[in-house]
Amino acid sequence: MNIHEYQAKEILKEFGAPVSNGVVIFCLGELKEKIKKLKSDEFVLKAQIHAGGRGKAGGIKIVKDFSNLEQEAKEMFGKILVTHQTGPEGKEVKRLYIEEASDILKEFYLSCLIDRETSKIAFISSTEGGMDIEKVAAETPQKIITTKLNFSDEGPSDEDLEKIITIFNLDDQQTIVAKNLVKSLHRIIIEKDASLIEINPLVLTKKNKLICLDAKMNFDDNAIFRRPEIYQLRDLNEEDPAEIEASKHDLAYIKLNGSIGCMVNGAGLAMATMDIIKLYGKEPANFLDVGGGASKEKVTAAFKLILADKNVKGILINIFGGIMRCDVLAQGVVEAAKQVNLSVPLVVRLAGTNFEEGKEILNKSNLKILSASDLNDAAKKIVEAIK
Repeated sequence: MNIHEYQAKEILKEFGAPVSNGVVIFCLGELKEKIKKLKSDEFVLKAQIHAGGRGKAGGIKIVKDFSNLEQEAKEMFGKILVTHQTGPEGKEVKRLYIEEASDILKEFYLSCLIDRETSKIAFISSTEGGMDIEKVAAETPQKIITTKLNFSDEGPSDEDLEKIITIFNLDDQQTIVAKNLVKSLHRIIIEKDASLIEINPLVLTKKNKLICLDAKMNFDDNAIFRRPEIYQLRDLNEEDPAEIEASKHDLAYIKLNGSIGCMVNGAGLAMATMDIIKLYGKEPANFLDVGGGASKEKVTAAFKLILADKNVKGILINIFGGIMRCDVLAQGVVEAAKQVNLSVPLVVRLAGTNFEEGKEILNKSNLKILSASDLNDAAKKIVEAIK
């Protein structure tokens, strides 16, 4: 789950990290009262959307006085920002964050994330703040240090802290602040189930203060149930409506840009299914994992979700019945197909528990369903059917 910059900064502040003073507004009418909380003659106005690249898209403005701030805020509310992460449709700005401007001397990069390959917490630090870290890694990898730590409630050792911040070349006082910041990020990962925290840039001001100037946080969806204080930060306006609907039925769904809808049980099998569709020259319209113990109602919801995408020209269902029974899946498919008046080709491959009963249900349904013997056969048939 993603959250906004201003929300991430509130969490940073809660854990003792240095951030600029700022206020969030949801409409222009809140500006005049809330701006009184800031003690500055210069402000930074930031659009709040779940995407990077806001500055280049006109979503970050430095403003000298209140009259200009009011005008800039008015123009930014409702603006569609198109960045390299939003896609061509962009995102509408519905929240603005205003903070006191900082007099920047140097910009650094600092992040930590869960490294799934090693099951460790990886800290990434660089002297190249304010830039795309992937670009820095590709062009000047010597300017990046990666330090991997074991999961521990005790936090990083002094040796680890030195490794993480040494690239910044700070004085003694700044070093203390930087080490405490690293400790704070480590605590947030552990105590809030964050999967990524990115401070880009972390700045050193001309007054020798370290400040988290921008902040991004992602959280583990599988742990949200035990973090209600994080879940309440969710902004549904920033999410795909189809993905919101999927979450209501406990479906793992991600919309893609292809023409073949997929319904699969198991993430690995879903990836293999999408790969073989691409192998035969077409693109998947979605990733959809119905899980191992899906009910008839859940399968029906998944089917409707796929068909709600107007780009879908055909559907491939690939089920390996273990916990999931093929006859339950078949009943759900038949009911959903009748409810939505199925008008696109449907290929079904069933294997495993009760697959023969499932095939019989599909055969007796009087629906135009193509049965496949294996995944290879299924991909061939659905690609041929939508030509």
